[in-house]
Amino acid sequence: MTRKFFGTDGIRGRTNDGVMTAATAMRVGQAAGRHFLRGDHRHRVVIGKDTRLSGYMMESALVAGFTSVGMDVIMTGPLPTPAIALLTREMRADLGVMISASHNLFEDNGIKLFGPDGFKLSDEDELAIEALLECEPPLVAAPMVGRARRIDDARGRYIHAVKQSVSDEIRFDDLKVVVDCAHGAAYQVTPSAIWELGADVVTLGVEPDGTNINDGVGSTALEAVRAAVVRENADIGIALDGDADRLIVIDERGRTVDGDQIMALIATRLAHRQALRGGGIVATVMSNLGLERYLADQGLSLERTKVGDRYVLERMRQGGFNVGGEQSGHMILLDHATTGDGTVAALQVLASLVRSGKPASELLHQFEPVPQLLKNVRYSGGAPLEDANVKACIADAEGELAGKGRVVIRASGTEPVIRVMAEGDDAAQVEQVVDRICAAVQDAA
Repeated sequence: MTRKFFGTDGIRGRTNDGVMTAATAMRVGQAAGRHFLRGDHRHRVVIGKDTRLSGYMMESALVAGFTSVGMDVIMTGPLPTPAIALLTREMRADLGVMISASHNLFEDNGIKLFGPDGFKLSDEDELAIEALLECEPPLVAAPMVGRARRIDDARGRYIHAVKQSVSDEIRFDDLKVVVDCAHGAAYQVTPSAIWELGADVVTLGVEPDGTNINDGVGSTALEAVRAAVVRENADIGIALDGDADRLIVIDERGRTVDGDQIMALIATRLAHRQALRGGGIVATVMSNLGLERYLADQGLSLERTKVGDRYVLERMRQGGFNVGGEQSGHMILLDHATTGDGTVAALQVLASLVRSGKPASELLHQFEPVPQLLKNVRYSGGAPLEDANVKACIADAEGELAGKGRVVIRASGTEPVIRVMAEGDDAAQVEQVVDRICAAVQDAA
């Protein structure tokens, strides 16, 4: 079945355009509600959101959809995506919904769904909901319409849960931490959790106004947090995205620490304690070849998946891994969360700083990345990757880098963009390869 609504991470698009409308949101509530109506108990859904202006509209529409098919609704207000996954499971809900477009600017929004176990929905569940979206929903009789309520202690519940991911003897008293919340969903909970564990916290991106999410702050705009770390003479900077499921770190010298380095740190520390499961980690095809070589030197494996944290998580669950993620900062630590959680990952990094007594610049750069270059080619239609010249150019590049590098070409799952990535030991060669492929794609687009 062709997907009309669901992409690689739920449903996402520009607000009031295409699929991302209030009407669609109501239908999603009705379809997902129908799909998860199982048994005679009173069914329940937890709905959270980030700080986008359109979140109010989408929340109201989803509430209307769910209640119209007989589901009760619990609304949390702004909370990170992993908090909704957590609360869905802990409150014995049948479904969880996060309203967010993650790292996108405020004009976009999205809908992410979680099953009763707190994990993102399977392909089968999403396809079943897709099919129901095309049908007229059977509405319940008036006495069976669902009820909706807001809960006031959701933030406190999440803060308590993430703090449990750190050993009781660990305190952050000697750390000065810059925390950039991207004016997003974590603007209250993440600074509070780190402060409660003893750190001196300097905050950025904690004044959401509905339109400033991810705007010049957060994990996709690092200049603000980098400048703050240096200006404040801080030990480390923590940068989250709009829904706080990804993390990028800045060391005390202002250098970036991406998801590959964070995974390397967490995995090797767990391996030393014989607590790393699966014999290695799971990452995507975009993770740096340097990470793969580093793990191999440690006797650990790197398993690669398609881009998307859902595919990483799927392989982790299949293979019994407890550490996985993406170079972009999604960190999935299954000992503590059912989905990517930037706050939990940040606490693990801070705990490692405390245990080691080393500065971030020494501890967090675990390996030397090989030169890697990613360029995006926007196209207006068609299928550029099916073009014969593009295929031939890619094949030539793969042959040129064989044994000393990689080429990864993929279409974005959220926008009309072809992503062209290459890496290898020779930076000049990598750039030439990427530019040749980009030119071929542009000619075919």
